[in-house]
Amino acid sequence: MFFLKRFRALSVLFFVLLLYSCATWYQKNLLFQESFSTGDIEKANELLDENKEAAEGKDRLLYFLQKGVVLQMLGKYEESNQYFEDAYIFTEDLQKNYALEALSFFSNPTIVPYEGEDFEVVQLHYYKAMNYLRMNMLEEAQVECRRLNIKLNDLNDRYGNKKNRYKQDAFALNLMGIIFEASGEINNAFTSYRNAYETYEKIYKPYFGVDAPEQLKKDLLRTAYLNGFDDDLRFYQKIFKMEYKPVKESGGELVFFLNNGLGPVKDEWSLNFAIVKGSGGSVNFVNEELGLSFPFSSGKKDDLQLGDLKVVRVAFPKYIERKPFYVSAQLSSDSTAVAMEKAQDINQIAFKTLQDRMLRELGNSLLRLAVKQASEYAVRQKSEGLGALLSVVNAVTEKADTRNWQTLPYSIFYARIALPEGMQSVKLTSRSANGSSMTKDFTFDIKKGHTTFQFFHLLESSTIPQK
Repeated sequence: MFFLKRFRALSVLFFVLLLYSCATWYQKNLLFQESFSTGDIEKANELLDENKEAAEGKDRLLYFLQKGVVLQMLGKYEESNQYFEDAYIFTEDLQKNYALEALSFFSNPTIVPYEGEDFEVVQLHYYKAMNYLRMNMLEEAQVECRRLNIKLNDLNDRYGNKKNRYKQDAFALNLMGIIFEASGEINNAFTSYRNAYETYEKIYKPYFGVDAPEQLKKDLLRTAYLNGFDDDLRFYQKIFKMEYKPVKESGGELVFFLNNGLGPVKDEWSLNFAIVKGSGGSVNFVNEELGLSFPFSSGKKDDLQLGDLKVVRVAFPKYIERKPFYVSAQLSSDSTAVAMEKAQDINQIAFKTLQDRMLRELGNSLLRLAVKQASEYAVRQKSEGLGALLSVVNAVTEKADTRNWQTLPYSIFYARIALPEGMQSVKLTSRSANGSSMTKDFTFDIKKGHTTFQFFHLLESSTIPQK
């Protein structure tokens, strides 16, 4: 009787653990996600505060990033940057734990600390720079630009000769140019604008569907002129089919960044593979439906006797898109109106980045499967009961890594608008695909010869269907 009660209790516990283990990172943080996406930022912040132990756990990078975004949206820029700095230090100091890496092949990749996608690590510098700009700390924003430049150089060094489409970030380069120009570093601004334009043309346009913004072209022409780079000015005027005409400054400028929607959420999908026994201790993982066959061998005839095992499931990560409600926006004042231009498409970058490494994901998943099945076979040789238990454990722990920075926007728009000196009213008008619109009013104290910065996040997006 005691054994039966204990077995039932263990069965209930196992069922609960099974349900939790099947949940994605988004589902495990559903209350936070719902609070954030509906604009209840205070509640989202409270939920993070209730989960402070996450700042010490394997998902601490995501905790730092989420906390930084929430505090920024609450106007707590200095506190926000403390968390973004923690995130930066984590990514810089991260060293692989090879014991955990090895253990992940017996379990799943979620037991390893989350390192962040390349584009996520780049975007944290955008958020940090925005905080500095809102606090009128231009020198600190310049330091962030130089950190960003180091990160971009590292990206290019790692992927320059590989097929990865995300090997440079045009938006980040454009942002650097804007900050350098606002700081009076016209030469550095020109270089950043030029590099940004080239990256839009060579990478962003063909791979991510984002053209070089017209504002970037104007900024490139202007800084070429201000630097006295006459040859460059003539060259780009010809390419852009634009003529630069110097304008006498009578007021200041506003550069407005619009974070639109919410970026994709990582989920998982799976494939079933039959294990077909080969020769010399090798096996083949075969999926006939997709015509996939992957050999695996330990090199020892007696190590991998897996041919009698059943069909097994392998899990892989995938993204789920959250389409933004608004598709275009305009800034207007009493004297002028400008269309906001898309400068970054985080959704496209996320999907293409995962596609580029899908073969590596597939290889790692199959290696994980092979290790699990080999260990199961070894245990079965000694105890059929323990082998059956390990088979269940292996099935439960087969899981893709569904962690990602889920408070990033779907895309980023921006505009530069000239305004008279003094207090100025500016209206942001956002329009949806069905023709509806939303307006929000802002007031800025514009100073002559000075660039004022503003950012705003439109959170409205499609929801994630719950399983």
